[in-house]
Amino acid sequence: MNTTYETDNHTKQQSQSTSLFGKRIAWRLGGAIVVLWAVATIIFFAVLLMPGDPVLALLGGGSGNVSAEVVAEVSKEYGLNEPIFTQYFIYLGNVLSGNLGTSYSQHLPVTQVLDEHIGPSLQLALCSLLLAWLIVLAMTIFTSHRRSWRGRVGSVIETLAAAVPHFWIGLILLSVFAFGLRLFPPAGSNGWNTLVLPSIALALPLAGFIGQVTRESLDFTLDQPFILTAKTRGLSDVGVRVKHALRHAVLPGISLSGWAIGALISGSVVIEVIFSRKGLGRQLYQAVLSQDMPLTIGISLVVAAGYVLANLFVDVLYQLIDPRQERVQ
Repeated sequence: MNTTYETDNHTKQQSQSTSLFGKRIAWRLGGAIVVLWAVATIIFFAVLLMPGDPVLALLGGGSGNVSAEVVAEVSKEYGLNEPIFTQYFIYLGNVLSGNLGTSYSQHLPVTQVLDEHIGPSLQLALCSLLLAWLIVLAMTIFTSHRRSWRGRVGSVIETLAAAVPHFWIGLILLSVFAFGLRLFPPAGSNGWNTLVLPSIALALPLAGFIGQVTRESLDFTLDQPFILTAKTRGLSDVGVRVKHALRHAVLPGISLSGWAIGALISGSVVIEVIFSRKGLGRQLYQAVLSQDMPLTIGISLVVAAGYVLANLFVDVLYQLIDPRQERVQ
């Protein structure tokens, strides 16, 4: 009888946990829709406020001798002669139907441009995030200790890495390893060797930032009673850190990984330009310069969607690593 009661109670707790988790995901998805709408709105009006005339940009710039009739015809073709709020609602309707329009500068569907350039950007972002975490784990596992000189050195290195800008690291790597030692190509997007220098440039500052948080968490975890119990069982110091302490210590860093995706994408704008890489960052830079509103908004929406999905994935991963958080929420 007691066993039946415990089973029913356990089943009830599982059902409540699943319900809470489902509600959490539903709220996240609702927030994602609001974020995407806000991004589309802000970027739309920000591009309109930029100096210059998008119609002249479509016609190759203001240096050409363009007649008023041609300007009027192009404005009508792209709907730029409509009132601003009419343009806005038309564009929102197109976005909801999956139509992101045609790039002003490339005269191609925005979806086609995104399809051609999203792969290299995702490749760079994932490689950079993986490399950053490898650096974080190596640094924290082997140097973490509040009362150790290794811990102090590791903390200084992480602080310096977090403070250095992506573009400065990229330029140094380019000068030393591409133009100086000629170990890696200075530009391009084909082959693993073109990924090495851009990934390092993006990963080092991110590793410094996540490493600071993870080190503090690991130091705190190593002072907990269960760590002393694990050591009395004969495990080595590294074994205790990997098997017992690391699972708890990486939780703050994992929660920051969703933010890290956004940081990597924003940093890739400069890095892809420096290394002449194919990707959304470089396309966004060129779209802003040419006042290509459809392409600018399309890339911004994709970046925002990636950021939201990354945070959703991190939230699920966080719950899987530490299910107690579901009951706490």
